[in-house]
Amino acid sequence: QVQLVESGGGLVQAGGSLRLSCAASGIIFSLDVMGWYRQFPGKVRELVATITSGGITNYADSVKGRFTISRDNAENTVNLQMNSLKPEDTAVYYCNLNRRGRGTWGQGTQVTVSS
Repeated sequence: QVQLVESGGGLVQAGGSLRLSCAASGIIFSLDVMGWYRQFPGKVRELVATITSGGITNYADSVKGRFTISRDNAENTVNLQMNSLKPEDTAVYYCNLNRRGRGTWGQGTQVTVSS
């Protein structure tokens, strides 16, 4: 069974950068899609970015040009480089692995951007 552990959240000023990392344990298949989602207080979890094992990426419009997702298939890790952060990026960020429509989630990491 896959387990996901996130790290790298924290407090940063607007305009700053943070890098989130997610380490996956267990067997990861080439068709597994990995990604990052975020959840604002009182809101449903929303897509931030996803990446396939072949490097095909998908981003939410709100983060395009500011966030970059990357994946290391050998190390079973997925990272999210977040630049030009805005206060509205403040949320809990979750790592996700999607296998044939079934999702596995990490525990989440808080990102807070101060104005």
